[in-house]
Amino acid sequence: MPTKIEPGNYKEVDFSKCVVLQSNDQKPTEFVVEREAAKMSGLIKDMLEDQDEEDQQTIIPIPNVNGRTLEYVLEYCEHHWNNRPDPIDKPLRGRIDDVISPWDRKFIWTDLIKGGDEKQHELLIEVIMAANFLNIKDLLDLTCATVASLLKGKTTEQIRALFNIDNDFTPEEEEKIKEENRWCDEA
Repeated sequence: MPTKIEPGNYKEVDFSKCVVLQSNDQKPTEFVVEREAAKMSGLIKDMLEDQDEEDQQTIIPIPNVNGRTLEYVLEYCEHHWNNRPDPIDKPLRGRIDDVISPWDRKFIWTDLIKGGDEKQHELLIEVIMAANFLNIKDLLDLTCATVASLLKGKTTEQIRALFNIDNDFTPEEEEKIKEENRWCDEA
């Protein structure tokens, strides 16, 4: 897990090896993370490369990510920065569990999807948005492939129930759409 620190308490931080990332919470949560792990984020990598000196005190606010989500994103980065995951084929063939490491499986099904219950996926969606904002390709691929795996084999009604999506089509509109896209069912 990434190291949380009290906001503003930087006396123990070795800024030649680490950076501090701040969440967007009302009272920001601050995490100390190794520079190399933080560089899994294309956004942060670009910011660090623009710095004049590598050992200068670097505190980076992350405006679109709350502390809880940022902690999981950083946990992923700390695990994978020197242990890159295998690429996930697109389109995903089969289930996500068949193509990811045991660590990633636990990360997804224990941490991001509460208790492995598909309906408890709020954190997974938050991590997708954070990975997209921070430009962490490997994490974005993993989390999006997980959503694809959740959708695989489900009917429209099951998907609506899973993501709490209201059906705003009239029965006539829905029938017309089904008829226009009948080829999808046949494929």
